[in-house]
Amino acid sequence: MKFFAGFMTFLVALLHIGIMVLEMFFWNHPVGQKIFSMTAEVAQSSEVLALNQGLYNSFLGFGLLWGLISGNQSLKVFLLICITIAGIFGGLTVKLSMLYIQALPGIITLLLVIKAKRRQAGEARLFS
Repeated sequence: MKFFAGFMTFLVALLHIGIMVLEMFFWNHPVGQKIFSMTAEVAQSSEVLALNQGLYNSFLGFGLLWGLISGNQSLKVFLLICITIAGIFGGLTVKLSMLYIQALPGIITLLLVIKAKRRQAGEARLFS
């Protein structure tokens, strides 16, 4: 369980680092315009906002990697809650697909991390 929770956390981290790259470096590029379904004019006028969004996604992605490396379960839980809430909000206000791309992996990984944390705490009690 611990391995699978860690693997899923890693994938969610990579997802958010990928989103960061798209928002910060490819927003005003044909690739970004196609992925985000927008015209060149819309991309140009919202480029600064996308840079800001990308920065926030970098915090989520690199924060999850930090949580994995340090073993800080509370940090992972907090960031996964943030990702899930952002995905739900985005799915309701921006694009429905955000529920599936961001919120669903976030909530699944959150549940796995919590379950692995509880299992680890239970094992610690057994062996103490």
